[in-house]
Amino acid sequence: MTLGAAHAQQNQTITVNKVPFTMIYVEGGTFTMGKDKVTDQDFRSDEPAHQATVGNFYCGETEVTQELWTAVMGKNPSRYADSNQNPVEQVSWGDCNHFVKKLCQLTGKKFRLLTEAEWEYAAKGGNKSKGYKYSGSDELQDVAWCFANSGDRPHAVKQKLPNELGIYDMSGNVTEWTSTGFSRYGTEPKLKPDEGGYRFVYRGGCDYSDERFSVVHHRNHGQRSDATAHRGLRLAMDAD
Repeated sequence: MTLGAAHAQQNQTITVNKVPFTMIYVEGGTFTMGKDKVTDQDFRSDEPAHQATVGNFYCGETEVTQELWTAVMGKNPSRYADSNQNPVEQVSWGDCNHFVKKLCQLTGKKFRLLTEAEWEYAAKGGNKSKGYKYSGSDELQDVAWCFANSGDRPHAVKQKLPNELGIYDMSGNVTEWTSTGFSRYGTEPKLKPDEGGYRFVYRGGCDYSDERFSVVHHRNHGQRSDATAHRGLRLAMDAD
């Protein structure tokens, strides 16, 4: 294991078992999360719009690849395994947390899943946001593998344009687990994540998503045991 040279408030490149990956520094701030005035074509769980604040953190430049997952876990659970640069998939919420724990042990770094608020803030470009509908553009196919261009399968990361922060694939390719237990905005989950909550938020569009599912404010949720060929994860890392 080697660690790339890095300083506070700079991106970090970290290498685990000869596999490098980059974490993008995201300066925290307050932003508008969610959406007001949803229509019949929108989703009620996306409302209401409200102010949210996140601190400084690091966000994975890409979704966790099959190469990185295998370097940490020793095996690849993915269905679409023709390239080790494809995002890992067929991983449950519990699998992802096991991966994060092992990665922390290997690196001595404080990795974790993104919170839902961190995810949306990063997808919107953080304090560099230009207000795009999708993560990095108002044209979905410029930044995402989606229903219209994917052939109904994930693709190698970093093939589409990045967003304002230099982060890839947040509006497509695979959906991404977060650490946040699901509830409607303004209410508490029946069980918080550290108390065994059984439904967790996942974010982002995927290879079979259309425009409605790919906008940066859209949220969805699944059981912690779900493991599909269209869902993976993106890493967060503490900035302290």
